[in-house]
Amino acid sequence: MNSLTLTNEQLQKMTAHVQSQAPLEACGLLAGRDSQVESVLEVANQAQSEVRYVMDPLEQLHAFEWIESNGQELLGIFHSHPSGPEVVSPSDITQAAYAVVYVILAPVNGSWRARGFWIENGGYSEVALQVR
Repeated sequence: MNSLTLTNEQLQKMTAHVQSQAPLEACGLLAGRDSQVESVLEVANQAQSEVRYVMDPLEQLHAFEWIESNGQELLGIFHSHPSGPEVVSPSDITQAAYAVVYVILAPVNGSWRARGFWIENGGYSEVALQVR
């Protein structure tokens, strides 16, 4: 996937979620069709950690069921790095289990910035986030 398109409102929803959970990492799912995000689904970070996330299994299951029942597909997983960096971490690479865009939100110069990445075969490449 070369790009992921989302609305400004969807980006604001993700940002509000990660900001409300800081200094802990926050996470969630992005669903839609054809690289166009239609839904932002917040999922609790069961790890309750400042440096890692583990999606609550029951909430994640319910989110997957909702995505399927609404005719959407999983396009992305988002999470925060409240203390940085704004790029993929080694644990992000080892824990990447889905062929989706991983969106990382991190504070840069006092405001949250989102960047997208494709993680595959132990490496990653940046994916353009198109905000409309």
